[in-house]
Amino acid sequence: MNVLLVYAHPEPRSLNGSLKDFAIERLERAGHAVQVSDLYAMKWKPALDADDDTARQPGARFDPSLDSRKALENGTQSADIAHEQDKLRWADAVILQFPLWWFSMPAILKGWMERVYACGFAYGVGEHSDTHWGDRYGEGTLAGKRAMLMVTAGGWASHYGPRGINGPIDDILFPIQHGILYYPGFDVLPPHVIYRTSRIDEAGFSNVRDALGTAPVPFRRQNAGDYIIPELTLRRDLAPGQSGFGVHVSWG
Repeated sequence: MNVLLVYAHPEPRSLNGSLKDFAIERLERAGHAVQVSDLYAMKWKPALDADDDTARQPGARFDPSLDSRKALENGTQSADIAHEQDKLRWADAVILQFPLWWFSMPAILKGWMERVYACGFAYGVGEHSDTHWGDRYGEGTLAGKRAMLMVTAGGWASHYGPRGINGPIDDILFPIQHGILYYPGFDVLPPHVIYRTSRIDEAGFSNVRDALGTAPVPFRRQNAGDYIIPELTLRRDLAPGQSGFGVHVSWG
């Protein structure tokens, strides 16, 4: 299996740095090929802007989606974007590793998504009609690949439980898992979350490799009949009387 690890932490000697090194060693020992995008070490440019199209006309109005599509189609994307897209095409599985900062991913990783997920590559693909609203949410360019989050959090697991002060971890991670990974087609594996990062031991590292073989989260596919198109609302007979993130997961 080809595995891409996208890593976002500024300190190599941190817990996250150790976890990254351990995950690479375990994956390679198991026979997987691994590439790493160490965003801080790469000095990744996080801001999506007009300079991402190397053929842009000076003074032209910048349209993020349209210019992104044109650069992809014309082969004029910034080289760093094209290189990361090639890694995604190569990968069978993608791991996003990051510390949970302010209830989300670090800004540098969000910037990687905004630039690499170009229009025509990760969104804006497929037929748009009254019966098919684009290839997304279970379909798309990255369909057939797997992805998971490897996240560290300083708080206790109970802080992120169903009645915890921070809110349920599945709800906190839903925008990333459903909106960033499932949207362009990834099968999303359950996240590997390490709590109380100041008290982690080696046993906490051992599940990453094995987690790649677990069953994906059963998010509902957009174009499979669960949603009314073009309203894109869940059918009334599914999860009746319920709302929130959980209704978009089908547990059979």
